[in-house]
Parts: sequence; structure tokens; C-alpha cells
Amino acid sequence: MGLQTKKLVSHQTSAPPPIIKRKKNRKILQNWQLYIFILPAFLYFFIFHYIPLYGVQIAFKDFTPTAGITGSEWVGFKHFIRFFDSYYFWDLIRNTLGISVYELIVGFPLPIILALLLNEAKDNFFKRSVQTVTYAPHFISVVVIAGMVIAFLSPVTGVINHFVQFLGFEPIAFMTDPAWFKTVYVLSGVWQSTGWGTIIYLAALSGVDPQHHEAAIVEGANRLQRIWHINIPFIFPTMVILLIMNVGSIMAMGFEKILLLQNPLNLESSNVIATFVYKAGLLDAQYSFASAVGLFNAVINAILLIVVNQIARKTSETSLW
Repeated sequence: MGLQTKKLVSHQTSAPPPIIKRKKNRKILQNWQLYIFILPAFLYFFIFHYIPLYGVQIAFKDFTPTAGITGSEWVGFKHFIRFFDSYYFWDLIRNTLGISVYELIVGFPLPIILALLLNEAKDNFFKRSVQTVTYAPHFISVVVIAGMVIAFLSPVTGVINHFVQFLGFEPIAFMTDPAWFKTVYVLSGVWQSTGWGTIIYLAALSGVDPQHHEAAIVEGANRLQRIWHINIPFIFPTMVILLIMNVGSIMAMGFEKILLLQNPLNLESSNVIATFVYKAGLLDAQYSFASAVGLFNAVINAILLIVVNQIARKTSETSLW
């Protein structure tokens, strides 16, 4: 009798699949504006990121434009092996990782520090002025940024070298010395992006309940202690998510600024995978070889993203999925 009652109750409480489907369709119709709103983003990623994946197969072929993708000869991992066995393989890996890790170490904490400082500012005029000054470089074109860097660091007319000479030192050839390239690239990027990177942290800090700070003040906590024990733990999940995304794209650094700052004298430090793919694919017309190198780069990024996400999930219970 009890078993029959349980079956009857479970049969009554579990809705049939057609009813569930109708409920889902009704929710979609009720919220059609949201789906229309997200449609452009969906179409963008589908058209420009998913459809082009069809062309990935040329990394495994000897592609020729006359034969097309389907008519080109299948060669398997030939281009990957060629890249791994090349004399420049480790140089490209070292330069790419060196610049990316350097940029992550220097550039990741600065927006957090700036956001925490701006959050503590009581003068609204001062706060908005600092935000405007620090946000502005983000809107400057990469081409203009590269031109400014080259002009400011010129050993003859550059304002930086004028200051160096004023201090009694010899002018430094920043743009022709391979030892200086990584520092110039990273610091110029930090200057351009630090202010913009504070926006998401300031948005997260705006959600801190003022009662936490009031209770901490009653307990005798000073400002530094309140930042350390209230503000930082509150934005910690945001920090973890952004760190995962940064590490996941550590091999996918853009080539535009590097290409603009690159010259034959600093090529030893400035030649990275992104610029190599550009030169091999577009300038030398080695389409299959360049696709293989780019695919290798993308796979490494995907592996790093998955590994770091799993580590973050186990250690902090915060992850992308």
C-alpha cells in the first residue's frame, strides 16, 4: 500500500515533459525582449568566431588557394612538427611567456590598488578628476600610443632621455636595446589600461554594506584594517574571475602594439607567437604553417584556462563554471 502511494505521489508531482516544454516556451515568449537584446552578441560570436572554425583544418593540410580547403592535400601534423623542431620555437615561447607573465605580475594588482584608494577618497571632485585622468589613456589608439612611446623614448629628442641626461647619465636607446623592450611594452600597457581596469573593482566595492565598516569602526579598526578585512574579501571573487581570464589569455597577447614597437634591433626580445603568425601567414603566404602555430597557441590558452579554473574552484570555490 505504501509503495503504491509513493508511486501515485511521484506521478502527480512530476510534470510530464510536454508541460515542462510548454512552460519553457511560455517563459521565452514572456521575456522575448531579453532574447532580442542578446541576439546581436550571439550573431557576432557565431558569425565571426564559430563559423571560421571550419578553416582550422588547413593547419593539417598543405593549403593552396587554387585547390581550396577541401581540395588541398592532407598532411596531418607536418606543420606542427616543423614548428616544434624549428630553431626559433623556444625563443618565441620564451618571449611570449616573458612579456605576458611580466604584464600579469605588474598590471594585475595595480587596478585593484587604485580602486581601493579611490574608494577611500572622500572628496568627490578629486576622485572624479583622478578617474578621468586614469581612464583617458584607454581611449587612445594603439597606433598613437606606439608613436608616443617611440617619440618619448628617442635617444635624441625624447623627453625621457632629456630627463636622464639632466640627472647626469648617458641617454638610453630604449627602442633598440632588446633588454628594455619588455619593460617598455609592459609599462606603456599598464599606463594605458590601469585606470580602465579599476571600473569593475569600483563597481564591486559599491556593493559593500556600510554597516560592516560602521561595526568595524566601533570595534576600533583603522582604515587599513577595514580595507584588508572588509573590502578585499568582498572583491576577492571578482579578482579570482579576472585572474582566471587573464591567465587563460596569457599566450594570446595582441600583436598590434608589439608590431608597431618592433624593429630589427629589438627583434630578439620582441618576436612573439602573434607577430610570427602574422608574418608567416600574411607576409610569407605560409597559410597552413601559420594556422598550425595559431592553433597550437589557442590550445595552450584553453588548457591554461581549464587548469587555472579548476585550481580556483578547489581553493577558493570561485570559478568561471
